[in-house]
Amino acid sequence: MSDNKNFFDKQTPSSRVKAAIISEYFPQYCKIISRRHVPRKFGYFDMFSGPGMYNDGSLSTPLLVAEKCYEDSFLRDRVWMVFNDMEYGAQLKENFEQLYQCGTFANEPYFASRIFGEWPKIDIFLTRNTMEGFYNECPTLLFIDPWGYKHINTRILAEFLSQWGNEVFIFVNTKRLNAAFEQPDFQDTLKIIFPLTYSEVKENKSVLHGTVEARHKFIVNNLAKEFRGLLGGIVYYTAFQFREENQNTPSHYLLHITKGAKGFELVKQVYNKYANVERPLNGGMEGVETYTYDPQKGNSEIEALFENDFKQENIDILKNDLCRNYSGRTIISEELFKADQKNHLHARSHYVHALKQLVEEKKIEVEYTDGKKHKSPVMISNACSLKFK
Repeated sequence: MSDNKNFFDKQTPSSRVKAAIISEYFPQYCKIISRRHVPRKFGYFDMFSGPGMYNDGSLSTPLLVAEKCYEDSFLRDRVWMVFNDMEYGAQLKENFEQLYQCGTFANEPYFASRIFGEWPKIDIFLTRNTMEGFYNECPTLLFIDPWGYKHINTRILAEFLSQWGNEVFIFVNTKRLNAAFEQPDFQDTLKIIFPLTYSEVKENKSVLHGTVEARHKFIVNNLAKEFRGLLGGIVYYTAFQFREENQNTPSHYLLHITKGAKGFELVKQVYNKYANVERPLNGGMEGVETYTYDPQKGNSEIEALFENDFKQENIDILKNDLCRNYSGRTIISEELFKADQKNHLHARSHYVHALKQLVEEKKIEVEYTDGKKHKSPVMISNACSLKFK
């Protein structure tokens, strides 16, 4: 993705996909939270928001999120959008107010023009306590999309994540981050990004052999592991890879971090929708292969043929795992999915296809327990019992 002064002239395919992922994820995230507790507010905080619109008229992430919330009365009454951009804050406010007049949203959006990472009040704001009893009254999705990496303060982000329901998307420029380890002037910045494992990451990266992709994913995995070390307990992370626009190597990763299994489930569902390179996902969170978008990829019949082969490869991988792990067992399909998806990068749709094929192959017997007739031979439901042979 280009980061020059003309970046907002025309939206690139990769930027369009990135914005679509965030804007599609946020409303569903809010609905998941509300099933357990309906808070007074849902926060959407974008710390490098940009102007919200490209010169070609395409909407970027802030205005796409606003559009989704405007279309949903439940969110329109509860969302609180906080936007910050040192260069484009005023322009975003102007573009926003051309579309949504004052009073459109119950909680007025807030616009700022500060330097994220260098303005202490932002850190204080992000780490303030919004918990009341057992619940967070302003669960928030935080999106950080810096020009590079130097404004990522992992300790602050971990403190933000410590409150129930809060989640983070970080758009990581792994190309620059990879090179920074070789530059003496950037080591203090890297110690802020990797506060627990800087020395270990630097040493291991220097001896890591393999592809450029393997080195980039090694960095992303270790950034995610920092949150595990700082937060303790279970932390789920999923990285969506964006390839270069002129070569077959990664340039950025969109890293999602959550403490909730439902968030992990949802982000895989959204990532799977926008990935256009099918890859074997059998390495789990730490594997090199992950959901990937390649802006160079066309839609030829040959590529479509190989896409189908790879889709089946992922289903076959999952089928083999399920047969091995559940052999001889009887289990409700919903219970299986909830437990098993925590250990896989596979999305819900992969499980649906895998279970259907296992039924067709007579490796599973299905019994519906709700007394209703079902057209589908198997589904992920509390009323669907699976007996593995």
